[in-house]
Amino acid sequence: MAIDIKSLNHNQLNDLISKAQLRQNELRKEKVGKLREKVHALIKAEGYTFEDIFGSGVRAKRRGTGSVAPKYRNPADPEQTWSGRGKRPRWFSDALKAGKKEKDLAI
Repeated sequence: MAIDIKSLNHNQLNDLISKAQLRQNELRKEKVGKLREKVHALIKAEGYTFEDIFGSGVRAKRRGTGSVAPKYRNPADPEQTWSGRGKRPRWFSDALKAGKKEKDLAI
């Protein structure tokens, strides 16, 4: 089934390309599935389980995004603190504009 691509217009070519890519993906999935079955059969024939060979599949937990200890405190309102990460709070910027230094605001 040879297709003369020189006789196809732009839309027909795009349609052919998309169909070919879909078919290529289908073939790849089929091949991967067959290979997976072969690997499982080989492992089973040797008397092992998939987990024996490749581990349990449980990955280590990622560290959570816990809170960071505050690094700066607003002298006018001690309840307001900032860790030094992210956007500067307005009180911090205002204090710097008023002539204070970062070390003056440090906890």
